[in-house]
Amino acid sequence: MRIRRDKTLLMMTVPSIALLLVFNYAPLFGLATAFQDYDPLIGVWHSQWVGFDQFRQLFHDPQFWDSLKNTIYLSFVQLILFFPIPIVLALLLNTVLSMRVRNFIQSVVYLPHFFSWVLTITIFQQMLGGAGLLNQYLRSHDMSTWDIMTNPHTFALLVTGQAVWKEAGWGIIVFLAALAGINSELYEAAAADGAGRWRRMWHITLPGMRGVIVLMLVLRLGNALSVGFEQFLVQRDAVGHSSADVLDTFSFYYGITTNNYSYGAAAGLFKSVISLLLIWGANKLAHAFGEDGLYRK
Repeated sequence: MRIRRDKTLLMMTVPSIALLLVFNYAPLFGLATAFQDYDPLIGVWHSQWVGFDQFRQLFHDPQFWDSLKNTIYLSFVQLILFFPIPIVLALLLNTVLSMRVRNFIQSVVYLPHFFSWVLTITIFQQMLGGAGLLNQYLRSHDMSTWDIMTNPHTFALLVTGQAVWKEAGWGIIVFLAALAGINSELYEAAAADGAGRWRRMWHITLPGMRGVIVLMLVLRLGNALSVGFEQFLVQRDAVGHSSADVLDTFSFYYGITTNNYSYGAAAGLFKSVISLLLIWGANKLAHAFGEDGLYRK
């Protein structure tokens, strides 16, 4: 009976493994184009091998360094302003006693996750754009308008606000799961000893969530150079490439659109290697503080 059950479970994993192989591992073969002068007409096998020439050109390209600088800056802003918000939302939602109210709030904050970036930016444009509701209200009261959607100086705050609105609600799922795993008897014992709500949160809730918070932080640092693509692609013309270009859009505009596929592949490979080093370093740091990180030491 157990053998039959295990065989059924293994068969259920076959589609997931197939998708992983096709969409995550098979494309790794294309990394070879970063070391070639790739010509799609003759294919990978017959394209000229140029070694590290694409990387030399990449490292001497000021547009690449501007895109890298924008990526690091935007990632830092989102780490400071975005990462804590799902934790706070999960803590607040956990205090709601009514299950019906809690389910309603969860449904509302989950919903924007399923919107495309085009729809999300359209909503922000209708609210904060030059002809949006905010500026219409300001004009009707003889007040100066706010240049939010096209201001390159506040673009980092704009895209962070869009990311918070769209993804913060979805991000609370894993933290709610961590809260559900905390033994309720600890709260009862602390309350019996006279601990208030803040002391219970500080000494029971946050330590119970610490492992998950560290894990999510490690994953976030590993994706520090992946701040998004569609979000910046849609808004690039509004604020200018000097503010909106990140590594992903750099690979697209200066690699794919110019038919210089090897150059775009070199930029993508550079990003992947740095991301791997970041997640390795963050995981080592988690182990140094006694946490599991991605795996137990």
